[in-house]
Amino acid sequence: MKRVVITGQGAISSLGMSATATMEGMREGRLGISDLVMRDVDRLSVKIGGQVHGYDGAEYFSRQELVLYDKFTQFALLSAKEAMAQSGLEITERVSLRSGVILGTAGGGLQTQDENYRNVYEAGKNRVHPFVVPRLMNNAAASHVSMTYKLQGPSYTVATACASSNHAMGQAFHMIRSGATDVMLTGGSESMLVFGGIKAWEGLRVMSKDACRPFSATRNGMVQGEGAAVFVFEEYEHAKARGADILAEVIGFAMTSDASDIVTPNKDGAARAIKGALLDARLNVDEVGYINAHGTGTTANDKTECAAVRDVFGAHADKLMISSTKSMHGHLIGGTGAVEMLACVMALRDGVIAPTIGYEQPDPACDLDVVPNVARDEKVNVALSNAFAFGGLNAVLALRSI
Repeated sequence: MKRVVITGQGAISSLGMSATATMEGMREGRLGISDLVMRDVDRLSVKIGGQVHGYDGAEYFSRQELVLYDKFTQFALLSAKEAMAQSGLEITERVSLRSGVILGTAGGGLQTQDENYRNVYEAGKNRVHPFVVPRLMNNAAASHVSMTYKLQGPSYTVATACASSNHAMGQAFHMIRSGATDVMLTGGSESMLVFGGIKAWEGLRVMSKDACRPFSATRNGMVQGEGAAVFVFEEYEHAKARGADILAEVIGFAMTSDASDIVTPNKDGAARAIKGALLDARLNVDEVGYINAHGTGTTANDKTECAAVRDVFGAHADKLMISSTKSMHGHLIGGTGAVEMLACVMALRDGVIAPTIGYEQPDPACDLDVVPNVARDEKVNVALSNAFAFGGLNAVLALRSI
């Protein structure tokens, strides 16, 4: 089997307009969650989120492009641009044919959908723009990234709620490891911070009105965010031959289904996904130093995830560091696993463990080292990234320093 490495990364989040800025925010333990600025915010009961404030697509794209790009597509393209620049990859004809794009999203073009529902139902308009469908379709971001870089290999979108990005990156990993491709741009993008998006999530009664406090006994729900992250996954010998700077190696992936409940997480399903990733990577439990948790800040998720970690790691669970960066940038739903992958790369490459901020009080059901409030300087060689979605869909990636 082929080895798979990461040679470029790009991002945009409430912590910063690049991967570098986002990771710096993680190092600082900076809070990217703030008051929402949007139409009809006064009609919402949840008025906070990890919003990318001050963003103006016209600063980055032409008018002709903006006609086609929903905000989630814009975020993906900006992240892909940064990742490609860092990778230094030249798209020759051969590379083009053996490269593709797999991105995750849950809402797709929800900004476009929300705007046009208003036009039709509220404003009473009988016509919408002819490009509404190309803007709102979930595969828009992946398609535009493939067109921008002339990547003619497998390109598609994965939509598995909060596990979308991890599923997408796992599939990209499999593509390269199997020899089907040499290069894949992968990650996820989301921009659900619109009135309709927030209002729908309010109905689930899982949202916090004040803060995201994963693993803390005082936690009271999740907080949504927006943004994207895209990575260049590359076959190791291909990257080595061109002298690429390798950020980390992807060494394992597993996915499971709870097959039990549409919203309530299942410890066994999560544990099987973690075990599967370790098995796929040929890792012993004591080789893992850090886990980037799903860590939503809901009572059920955090408790279930910690129980799954204890089941898998046994006594080694007490030596693990596990943190949730959602406490800083919010839950990006389909894009969240991609932004959180940055924390794994940072741990492996820089020896900096991102903290779980907002931590106030220990919870006996979450009695792990959650790296509370302050980042930690500690080198690790292996990291896991967890994603557990509504619908009982679990996806776990394993990475190693190189």
